[in-house]
Amino acid sequence: MLKAKITSLLFLFVSFVVAQIPAYYNGIDFTSNGQALKNELAARISDSHVNQLTYSQIWEALKIVDLDPNNSNNVLLIYGWENGSDGDATNDRSRNKDNNGGNNGQWNREHTYPQSVGTPDLGQVGPGADAHMLRACDVQRNNSRGNRRFANGSGSNSYSIGTNSWYPGDEWRGDIARMMMYMYLRYGNQCLPTNVGVGSTAGTGDDMIDLFLNWNVQDPVSTFEINRNNYLANSNNTWGQGNRNPFIDNPYLATKIWGGVPAQDTWGTLSTEIPVFESTVSVYPNPVKDQIVYIQTENTVEEIVLMNINGQYIQKVNHPTKVQNTYSLDGLQSGFYFLQITSNNQTVTKKIVVQ
Repeated sequence: MLKAKITSLLFLFVSFVVAQIPAYYNGIDFTSNGQALKNELAARISDSHVNQLTYSQIWEALKIVDLDPNNSNNVLLIYGWENGSDGDATNDRSRNKDNNGGNNGQWNREHTYPQSVGTPDLGQVGPGADAHMLRACDVQRNNSRGNRRFANGSGSNSYSIGTNSWYPGDEWRGDIARMMMYMYLRYGNQCLPTNVGVGSTAGTGDDMIDLFLNWNVQDPVSTFEINRNNYLANSNNTWGQGNRNPFIDNPYLATKIWGGVPAQDTWGTLSTEIPVFESTVSVYPNPVKDQIVYIQTENTVEEIVLMNINGQYIQKVNHPTKVQNTYSLDGLQSGFYFLQITSNNQTVTKKIVVQ
């Protein structure tokens, strides 16, 4: 019985990680790269955006697409990371979905791409009412973010007074990156990445910045993002727009367009080369037994992160101890996870099942 259960979990896990290319992309030439692929995808997500939501409709849309997978009465709040243990409600990760509005203690609509930094201003129609970019957020945390540009950081969300920049938090940085990439494709120069993030455009071929390319690798796509994307893509849904975020469907599309450290190819068909660091990493045993997993590599690992399939951090170890080219992570609970290993600005993501 236990073997059958583990086999079932493995099947579900592989199904989650390696996905079929959605029929939505039929006709797209995925042998192309750079601006050619960017232009094809931009045309597809624009042409299929058949339902333009109003800004007031976004309230109801978020009550569906931002539902907390662990509590259907709540919505997940972007930038949040805990629920009440420290007495600070502004950093809640989840809140009652009907407790929305403009007062302290409520959640409202966060423009992850701020209206005012668009060229021109995004307004409250079109790009300013695109549900792929708008997220539920604590009112006070939304005000704290304001129109600050995204920048590197670590841990929970924070902002730098000196640079007037905002770090969304380890759990949310990948979500942010993929939303900013979507907005750039969908609305072009009105939503330049250079206006909303702090980073370099060297080597990207346009105004994409390395910050978002790195975050796209460091924080893999979660089931929460996938479910959100699937709902919005279905124009038959009450608040479905009809279009998809390609970078949620496959983060490696960003690599094909802009380069940088290779992201995960969730379709398993677009990437042909294994990054140098990834080729040196071995994770065993898998499935994991006795609550401990071993990571073998000749490289010096700077960070090991264990995440559940919703993208929530379970464990994080900075500068772990190496014994004979082997690192370990123990105390693992049953389930399936992403194991993220970082060395010299390269990140490898492995999938593990813990018995």
